[in-house]
Amino acid sequence: MGTGWIILIVVVLLFVYLIGIYNKLVRLRNQFENAFAQIEVQLKRRYDLIPNLVETAKAYLKHERETLESVIAARNQAAAALPKAAKNPSDGAAMAQLGGAEGALGSALGRLNVVMEAYPDLKANQNMMQVSEELTSTENRVAFARQAFNDAVMTYNTYRQSFPPVAVASFFGHSKDASLLEFADSAEIQAAPKVQF
Repeated sequence: MGTGWIILIVVVLLFVYLIGIYNKLVRLRNQFENAFAQIEVQLKRRYDLIPNLVETAKAYLKHERETLESVIAARNQAAAALPKAAKNPSDGAAMAQLGGAEGALGSALGRLNVVMEAYPDLKANQNMMQVSEELTSTENRVAFARQAFNDAVMTYNTYRQSFPPVAVASFFGHSKDASLLEFADSAEIQAAPKVQF
C-alpha cells in the first residue's frame, strides 16, 4: 500500500471524525433548545393562570389593589421577556432578562401569597384554591423544566469546550457557550434557611 493511500485513509478518517463532532454539537444544541421549549410551555401556562388568580382575589382584596397590580405588571414583564429568550435560547442577555423578570414575578406572587394569608375566606374560596393548586403545580413543572434545560446546556457547553471539539466548534458555527437560565434570586434559593428559636 502506497503512501498516497495511507494519507487518503487518514484524511477520510479525519473527515468522518469531524462530521461526528459537528453532528454531536448540533444534537446537543437541539437538546437544550428543546429543553427551553418545555420551559416556554410551562411559563406560558403560568402566565395564563396568573390573571385568573388575580381576578378571583379582586373581590376579596379591594384595598390590596397595589399588590394585585404589581403581580400583573411582573407577569406582563416576564411574558414579554419570554419570546426573545425562546427565539434564541443560547442568547445570554435574553436568558438573563428572562431570569430577572421571573425573579420579579416570583417575588410579586410571594407578596400576594402573604396578603392572601390574611384573608381566610379567600383562601377557602374553591376557585382560589383550584387556581392556586394549578399555579403551584405549574411552578413545579417550571422548576423541573429549568433543571432539564440547564442540564442540557451544561452537557452542550462541556462537549463544546472539550478537546478536540473546541478546536473546530467555531468553524461549525458553535462559537460561544449557551447560557444557563438562572433566576435573580438563585443565590437566596441556594442559601440554607436560618432557623432561630
